[in-house]
Amino acid sequence: MAASSVASTLLLSLSSSSSPFLSPTSVSFLPSAAAAASSSPRVAVAAGKQKAAVSVLRALRAEAATLPVLSFTGEKVGEVALDLKSAPPSTARAVVHRAIITDRQNKRRGTASTLTRGEVRGGGRKPYQQKKTGKARRGSMRTPLRPGGGVIFGPKPRDWSIKINRKEKRLAISTALASAAVADDAFVVEEFDEEFAAGPKTRDFVAALQRWGLDPKEKAMFFATDFADNVRLSGRNIGSLKMLTPRTLNLYDILDARKLFFTPAAINYLNSRYGATVFDEYEDDTNGEDDGEEEAEELQEGEGSAEEAAQVY
Repeated sequence: MAASSVASTLLLSLSSSSSPFLSPTSVSFLPSAAAAASSSPRVAVAAGKQKAAVSVLRALRAEAATLPVLSFTGEKVGEVALDLKSAPPSTARAVVHRAIITDRQNKRRGTASTLTRGEVRGGGRKPYQQKKTGKARRGSMRTPLRPGGGVIFGPKPRDWSIKINRKEKRLAISTALASAAVADDAFVVEEFDEEFAAGPKTRDFVAALQRWGLDPKEKAMFFATDFADNVRLSGRNIGSLKMLTPRTLNLYDILDARKLFFTPAAINYLNSRYGATVFDEYEDDTNGEDDGEEEAEELQEGEGSAEEAAQVY
């Protein structure tokens, strides 16, 4: 299935929920036409120059959601707040769509290859004489018009990867998580490592999912900072369950799951990484430079300092 069709299906299912982040309503963050006309030309020019720098800051906003905390037996024992940055409704679908297309397309290996007419082996001799056969004339067996010949405009190895800024990708993940939280599709479970201390057992894990109100046949995502060995072994045989850690957290599994549940430690991690204080760095870096380019510059600076040190010694 193509990446665009997968993304369209996921976004359509997400937009049909009660989430306010991916709703079709549009919200304008720009001044009205009357206000723009009343301002002086000098002010308009200055505003135009600063528009690109502060547009991201105006777009981001924090939305807090209260998630119920359930015990291993399925009883509600408290609540916890999930306060994540999210894109406004007018741009949320575009941000999430761009991130999911990037993830899916960057996973393509790009190794498909076919032989052209010049790469097919053989075909140097004329198959049969030009005339007196009653057949169409043939000059080579490598022609694309015959079986075993070359392929016209066939696929060749290529790089399908596309670029996306790290901050934009993080914003898409936080927007998807906040959307699920507001739509009441997420909850928190207490740590239950001790329940599987005797050994892994998938039957007990499935029973716990049912007590939490989850259908084992529906797709779900379980996010935790770390999994105990017995817990990981108990849940890995459930085909509809994705057990993710901060290292494997991705946008596709978030959108593909019907329900999301976390551990208290995972909520603290999400609030610290995707929360209100994370995107404050936009105030210091509003030029939109990619983090990958920054890392490349730091690497070049490190190589330069190493060469200088070698010259000194």
